Amino acid sequence: MGAQIPEVRSTDELRERWMKPEVISGSEILLRSLLLEGVDCVFGYPGGAVLYIYDAMYGFEDFKHVLTRHEQGAIHAADGYARASGKVGVCIATSGPGATNLVTGIATAYMDSVPLVVITGNVNSSLIGSDAFQEADITGITMPITKHSYLVKDVKDLAGIIHEAFHIANTGRKGPVLIDIPKDVSANKTLFEPSTEPVILRGYNPRTVPNKLQVDRLAQAIQEAERPMIIAGGGVVYSGGHEALFEFVEKTGIPITTTLLGLGAFPSGHELWTGMPGMHGTYTSNMAIQQSDLLINIGARFDDRVTGKLDGFAPHAKIVHIDIDPAEIGKNIATDIPIVGDVKTVLEIANKEVGRAERADAWRDQIKQWKQEKPYSYTDSDEVLKPQWVVELLNDTTKGEAIVTTDVGQHQMWAAQYYKFNQPRSWVTSGGLGTMGFGFPSAIGAQMANPDRLVISINGDGGMQMCSQELAICAINNIPVKIVIINNEVLGMVRQWQELIYENRYSHIDLAGSPDFVKLAEAYGVKGLRATNKEEAERAWQEALDTPGPVVVEFVVRKDENVYPMVPQGATIDQMLMGDAEE
Repeated sequence: MGAQIPEVRSTDELRERWMKPEVISGSEILLRSLLLEGVDCVFGYPGGAVLYIYDAMYGFEDFKHVLTRHEQGAIHAADGYARASGKVGVCIATSGPGATNLVTGIATAYMDSVPLVVITGNVNSSLIGSDAFQEADITGITMPITKHSYLVKDVKDLAGIIHEAFHIANTGRKGPVLIDIPKDVSANKTLFEPSTEPVILRGYNPRTVPNKLQVDRLAQAIQEAERPMIIAGGGVVYSGGHEALFEFVEKTGIPITTTLLGLGAFPSGHELWTGMPGMHGTYTSNMAIQQSDLLINIGARFDDRVTGKLDGFAPHAKIVHIDIDPAEIGKNIATDIPIVGDVKTVLEIANKEVGRAERADAWRDQIKQWKQEKPYSYTDSDEVLKPQWVVELLNDTTKGEAIVTTDVGQHQMWAAQYYKFNQPRSWVTSGGLGTMGFGFPSAIGAQMANPDRLVISINGDGGMQMCSQELAICAINNIPVKIVIINNEVLGMVRQWQELIYENRYSHIDLAGSPDFVKLAEAYGVKGLRATNKEEAERAWQEALDTPGPVVVEFVVRKDENVYPMVPQGATIDQMLMGDAEE
């Protein structure tokens, strides 16, 4: 039985049907408008305030909806769908607790610049502000974590609002937009006249084309630099600028590091790629940043996990920052050459101007030497299963071609370190907010966006329990996600910090009472497998790959394994604890 994943059905005939002007309800306007925006899958959970909307779905075969088992699962699935496809993710929830259950997912998308349209129901317009049953001011609650919010007051405005929302979510610095629809608005009828004209909003005009003089300054700085370095972030992926970035690196010969959200923006096998920077980055990346005389930030935001101690970051470097959001430039790190614009557009223009960094030959040799001398390393074992080895197994058997989603914690860092990505939109993880419970439902969304690709969800035993109920979705729809659980029976990253920083005072981290994950999987109708050594691991993982449907594979690993390198709190990024390498 194949995966029952919706296919896009936006044929000309269907679009003509959806665009037909007629008097229909707000709920029908919503569904048609979503289809006209190219939405092929919506994740949601019904409730009283959205019952008219769900009633409009009844018998509407063109509209595809996935019933998750929790609103947080719905929004994380929509988020994973957006990150893995480049399209806008959409979810629906009812008023009150349904809407507030979306808040963590909205914040997750906002921090990582993911385009979502979040649709919530609300009580009747006449009851707003009266503390009615299941009323919550969701537009007020989410104001700091949305790019824009709408409270729809008139059904006549609904079609235009939806069209605007998709434009705002997916242009400039992308992000979540919320549309709150009172119950009476979803019930009221009006003439549906679809909005198809380009959106022009007063005061909203994101700059995409850079200042030519600043690009010229960048080209000149490259010619003068002896130790240039590139940091590429998620903005490269979101702009579709990976090919332009590759050309830029090839033309200039500048070494490049990719941030956690930038993984896949540049092929990991390239000789100039140095790995990930920052708290758990490579020795090469961190040393190169600290010793560089020109640091070119392309679509990253200089967050604290990359910079470490701010006043000791890249102390010798002239800073170039390319970003679509002018608010990010100079926010954390003083910038010498600011370039505001769409990353892809900026790089395409820059590629016509820049030349090879001719003075950096010795620097490239130094980078190569660091990579050879101090790669990521760990002490392997034939007695116990090491989590790093597990990730290497996943990488080797899939040749780095899978879409990998993760939860948050040690397993997330090991996946980032040891899985080698070759293409963009293959890595889905919560970076800025660090949301536990994100990994598994985001994999469902990623799989539905890419039905023909292998999707692996890597989770810890802690985060897996936060959204494990979504196993039902995989079972019912035969969504073939391979769900990996790295089980060390503790909150691993918290334990690591308590060991290294809090003098081994292990406080409330024991997860030994977790369920039997194999039996849990089987309870939902999903195949469950367990491995405690290398032989079992290889056999179980191959069985998972050979199984056409969803599979849970639990790898029981050593409890006291740490993620290295690690930059301690308050240190500069060249002050790394190397762990096994130091020993």
